Amino acid sequence: MDFDPPACVDLHIHTSASDGTFSPTEILDLASHIQLGAIAITDHDTLDGSRAALTAGIPQRMGFITGVEISAERPALFPGKGSCHILGYRVNLDDRNLNQTLARLQNARKDRNPRILERLQSFGFDLTMDDIQQAAGPKGQLGRPHFAQVMLNKGYVPTFSAAFDDYLATGKPAYVDKYRVECSRAIELIRAAGGIPVLAHPALLGTPGRRLEDSVVLALKEMGLIGIEAYYTEHTPAQREHYLELARKHGLLVTGGSDFHGKFKPRTKLGRGRGNLQVPIDLYHALNSHA
Repeated sequence: MDFDPPACVDLHIHTSASDGTFSPTEILDLASHIQLGAIAITDHDTLDGSRAALTAGIPQRMGFITGVEISAERPALFPGKGSCHILGYRVNLDDRNLNQTLARLQNARKDRNPRILERLQSFGFDLTMDDIQQAAGPKGQLGRPHFAQVMLNKGYVPTFSAAFDDYLATGKPAYVDKYRVECSRAIELIRAAGGIPVLAHPALLGTPGRRLEDSVVLALKEMGLIGIEAYYTEHTPAQREHYLELARKHGLLVTGGSDFHGKFKPRTKLGRGRGNLQVPIDLYHALNSHA
């Protein structure tokens, strides 16, 4: 499938403000180079990436939407391990309540890092918090990907993915849970900040053999959800069609993106995902013009 850059966008991108390896300026340069029609920076639990991009200046002829990805509790109708991630688009970067909640989520990440380190050290790994901070950079928000990178650099795991598969993923020996905001509260905060709440990568919310059902979508819509990320790097064509149908049936906006993290996910390319992702620019226009 040919890639048509001017007609495509990427609305799910992480920078070094959270757990990506490219700075916001580098993202803008790369997006301009591959001629993406529009992008959104959606760092985990922080608006710093969007702020930095706007300060740097958005290239001409490229659309830009402010964004964030909030770690929330899973909805009661869809219990399981891990978070439910809510993307917030077009948010007011100066909204007080949203920023206060994001600060609490960032502190929760900071609080669990020493406990992750302690568990890894108990397995005999020679790691220090300085090692992890160096991997994150001076302004980076420390997280599990930085632990994984240091473990790989020191030869404790054969691949970056193996660090998660064997130690850091949910339920693994070095995993430490953290505070998450309630799903309804995340949606409420985004809307109160003038933004558009969207369910991120819905396939990752599910469990093997269980699809996202109408009842869950209706419950999220009742909370104020406005969109669903149907186009996503790890969605199969069948999954994408399922989410597109859910969006049509329940009157939700559709978004999409690569979930680009730079070197932490080297197979996932900006704008292209694993190679064949094509997020239509019409989705950006619909998102940008939503009242």
